[in-house]
Amino acid sequence: MSGCIVGWAHTPFGKHAEDDVESLIAQVAIQAVEDAGLEPADIDEIVLGTYGENFSPQGFPASLVLQTSDAFRFKPATRVENACATGSAAIRQGLKTLAAKEGRFVLVVGVEKMTGISGAEIGQTLLKASYVKEESEIEGGFAGVFGVIANQYFQRHGDQSEALAAIAAKNHANGVANPYAQMRKDLGYDFCRSVSDKNPYVAGPLKRTDCSLVSDGAAAIVLTDEETASGLGKAVRFRANVQVNDYLPLSKRDIVKFEGCSEAWNRAHAAAGTKLEDLKLVETHDCFTIAELLEYEAMGLTPRGQGAKAALEGWTRKDGKLPINPSGGLKSKGHPIGATGVSMHALCAMQLTGVAGDMQIEGADLAGIFNMGGAAVANYVSILEPLK
Repeated sequence: MSGCIVGWAHTPFGKHAEDDVESLIAQVAIQAVEDAGLEPADIDEIVLGTYGENFSPQGFPASLVLQTSDAFRFKPATRVENACATGSAAIRQGLKTLAAKEGRFVLVVGVEKMTGISGAEIGQTLLKASYVKEESEIEGGFAGVFGVIANQYFQRHGDQSEALAAIAAKNHANGVANPYAQMRKDLGYDFCRSVSDKNPYVAGPLKRTDCSLVSDGAAAIVLTDEETASGLGKAVRFRANVQVNDYLPLSKRDIVKFEGCSEAWNRAHAAAGTKLEDLKLVETHDCFTIAELLEYEAMGLTPRGQGAKAALEGWTRKDGKLPINPSGGLKSKGHPIGATGVSMHALCAMQLTGVAGDMQIEGADLAGIFNMGGAAVANYVSILEPLK
């Protein structure tokens, strides 16, 4: 599915004590439109991605975007949700509008305000993205779900704690260069590897440094068709955009294989006419370090059971053969559920237009994105390149 990103905006992720969903939207919606060189009146449709559930007292949030400009009044606005892949789901909805020629410019906003409720409530809210009938009793909320996955992987392939620590350390080191990241601190491998008062076990073999952060934040992008984009100041083209959904219950899948992730990558490469080795960087969904490890295998970077090799030998560092999460990933950047997928696309657009600052990967001309909802249930892959 083709289309182009022609503008973007991004709040810092973290704890925004004074903000709610509405004020976070306001910080990115108009800014993204202006970044594209447009006026609010130029926008034909608005798609808002937010998980919502129990995080915000305000339901029915799509029209909150209209509060940011009177010129948005009477334009179609729809809220989209697909768990932690909500942002990518909103982008895909916008691309469908372009493909159907229902509009020329689509504003996509991803937002979440997570820190306004207690830790216990956050855990319960996130656990709704698992198969509640079978998985609601797993201790530790969604971290517990990935703790179960990590335990199964360790039983099959041995203790991979060193690889998980290497992934955490890499992403925290990368996050130092990201002005939008929630935690801009290089924690080092030893801290991530060791159990301590500041880095206790959270679920199964996963420590605090293996878990992404609870975050508030928003990101926005403007989409248009290739012909229109060619006349604007900058444009990043979707060479592929793919969605694959898998079964919700863990019990119906071999959960350590992330088969939906593999299928999404395979379909995206087929659509784009690319191979993994063509990519100059990947932003992937490291909600937990075990997820990034499994994604190495699912995307074909290593054979099954050998993801640790990529982590421990530095393949995925910024100076490695395939930089993965040069932004710091969800691990360092934070993970405001509805904003994450939009953030990934905005950050890759920065890389591909050479404006990623200290995050910049030299020669970045083809980027891959993997964003997932649940434990590899909703799987989205985009392959992006500068519009020539």
